[in-house]
Order: sequence, then C-alpha cells, then structure tokens
Amino acid sequence: MSSHIVYSDKVRDALDNKRPVLALESSVIAQGLPFPVNLELAEMLEDLAESLGVTPATIAVINGRIKVGLARRDIEKLATEQGLFKISKRDIPLVIAGEGSGGTTVAATSFIAAKAGIKVFATGGIGGVHTGGEHSLDVSADLLELSQTDTVVVSAGPKSIIDLKLTLEYLETYSVPVIGYKTDFCPHFFLGRSKYPVSVNALTVNDIVKIMKAREELSIKGGILVVNPLKDEYCLSEQEFKEAYRKALNKATDNKITGNKLTPFLLQELNLNTSGKSQRANLLLLEENVKLACEISKNSI
Repeated sequence: MSSHIVYSDKVRDALDNKRPVLALESSVIAQGLPFPVNLELAEMLEDLAESLGVTPATIAVINGRIKVGLARRDIEKLATEQGLFKISKRDIPLVIAGEGSGGTTVAATSFIAAKAGIKVFATGGIGGVHTGGEHSLDVSADLLELSQTDTVVVSAGPKSIIDLKLTLEYLETYSVPVIGYKTDFCPHFFLGRSKYPVSVNALTVNDIVKIMKAREELSIKGGILVVNPLKDEYCLSEQEFKEAYRKALNKATDNKITGNKLTPFLLQELNLNTSGKSQRANLLLLEENVKLACEISKNSI
C-alpha cells in the first residue's frame, strides 16, 4: 500500500519523530458543506490542531494517489470541484485505478489512517444503521470499519438521521466500545444526548488513553468510538429536527436520491429547513471534536 500513499512533509516528519498526529476526513469538504464554508472549515481545523501542538493529517485521494496531509491546492480542489467521488473503503482501489479524486468518509479515513500509523481520528458524526435497516440492510461501512481498524474515532455520535438504537446494538455486537466523554448517554450528533447509555463514561482524557492502552496490551482488534456531546444550547430540539427531517426525506424520495448521495442531500436540506442552525451546530461539534482528539493524541504518545 505504501506505493499508493503520499505523505506531506509535515506529517512524515511528525510520524518519524513520534510526535502527535491527528487524522481528519475530507468528505465533509468535498460533499458535506457548501463553498466557501467547507474551505474555511478545513483550514480552521488544521490551524486549530497545529495551535494545540498536533500535526493535522487531512486524508483524501487526489489524482489517483492517497494523500495523508494535504497541500492548500488539494484542499481547494476538494472544496470547489464538482463531481468528486465520495470515497468509502470499497471505493479506494476504484478511484486509484481511475486516477480520480475525492473526499474520504469515516470508513476510508480510518482504514488509511491505520495503515499510515495514525491512531487518532476526529470527525463530526459517524454513519450507522438507517431507519428500517433491520429490513433493508442499509448500514454504513463506517461501523464495520470501526470493528476492524485500530483507530480511536472522536465524534459527536452517529449522525442525527441514523437510527441510534440499532447503531449502538450493531457496535455492541461487533465489540466496539462507545466511550462517552463526560457523559453517560450517547449523543446523537446535533440532537445532543440521547436516552441510550454508552459503554463507559470517561471523565478525563487520561481515562480514554488508559482504555486505548489496555486494548493494545490485550491485542484486541478493532477501534474505539469516543462520543463528545455538543453543548445543549447549540443542539436542535427533537421536534425541530423531526419536522425538518420529514421534509428533507420527502424531497429525497420525490427526487429518487439514494445510495451514498442520500446523506449529503439530507444534511443539505436539513440546513435549509432549520435556517442554518444544523450547519452551525455541525461546525461547532467538529471544532470541539478536534480539540478533544488532539488531547487524546498528545497523551497517547
């Protein structure tokens, strides 16, 4: 795989000298947010990590090469070009063979980060089991990758459009611990804390690092999901979300939006239906997740 990966000089130097590195996904740039918000966010998150003493490694596929650490022109390409691939793990060889470009999802980013020797990865929300997934088998590859890849993924929980109960049951079945950061209950992206309990409440970053090290020492394969709740004042109410989501889902059905285009479409419509509140919440939780992930990365060296 090394022949397909290109490291930025900063990331290569940090890895060689055992300094903390944080993986960041790029689907949020290419598909998740509109321009110029996506470009501003990507630059802000990288600057934030550097200010906290951690080298950011935004991951993407650019012109058929996996890049771990992006140049400014790469980020601009992801933020502005139309028709870029949304790359899950299964898509990586397809995009490489076709010399294409695109943003990596949680599944693809986790896989690449682990291969690159990066243990900690920050994102907004993970995919999961969609409503009715017990019948349709519409389950995000993010979950299976979490069970197979030795990374610590910091998020605000499964995205709010995901069936949280079924997603947590899936993670339990595949032995993925869900570690709440200062919470007993799993957050549901911009809906805040749910009624569903986490595996354990970690009151400090050191508590999370102890769990990481214990899994490594026991040679337990697979990742850890750390969930970091958005502050209550920035969350959407259940009623507000349900109404906005109902409209978005109806529009998706009317326009026959399916597959990997569905989640970006729904998030875009949710933003319109909540007058921008869902997008603001998304940006805030990404920032908070990067802060927490940086502390985990620094303390796990």
